[in-house]
Amino acid sequence: MFKLTQRTFKSFEWLLIKKPSQRLCSVLSQVPSLNIDNSCVERLKSIISNDNFLRVLVEGGGCSGFQYKFEIDNKIDPAEDMVFEKDNAKVVADKESVKILNGATIEYHTDLIRAGFRVSNIPKAEKSCSCGVSFSIKL
Repeated sequence: MFKLTQRTFKSFEWLLIKKPSQRLCSVLSQVPSLNIDNSCVERLKSIISNDNFLRVLVEGGGCSGFQYKFEIDNKIDPAEDMVFEKDNAKVVADKESVKILNGATIEYHTDLIRAGFRVSNIPKAEKSCSCGVSFSIKL
C-alpha cells in the first residue's frame, strides 16, 4: 500500500496544483522528438524495405565540433535506441544523439550538386559550417 507522507506530497505537489491539461503539456514537452519531413518519408519508402530504417547518428568531428551521419540499418537496440515513425517510414537514433538533435527535422534534399538526407532546424545548434553537416551546440 502507498503511504502518503509530507515528503511524498511535496514531490508530487506540482501534479496536484496544475490543471490536467497543464500536467499533460508539461509531460509531453519532455518527450524527445525528431520531426520527419514528407520528403524524407517519400525517399525512404522508395529505397528501403519494411525491415530497414534510416539511422541518424551524431558524433564528434567536422569543422564545428559535431557532425551527423546517416546509414540504412535493420537492428534496433531497445536499451539504447529511440524509434521515430511517420507514415511507416522509420528513423532511429541512439539516446545520446537524440539529446543533441531533439526537436530537429530530418529531410531529403536535392539540389544541383548533390542529393541526400540532412538534419535541419536543430534547436540546440549554435552555428553550422557551410558544408551543412557540421555544427556546434549551445551549452
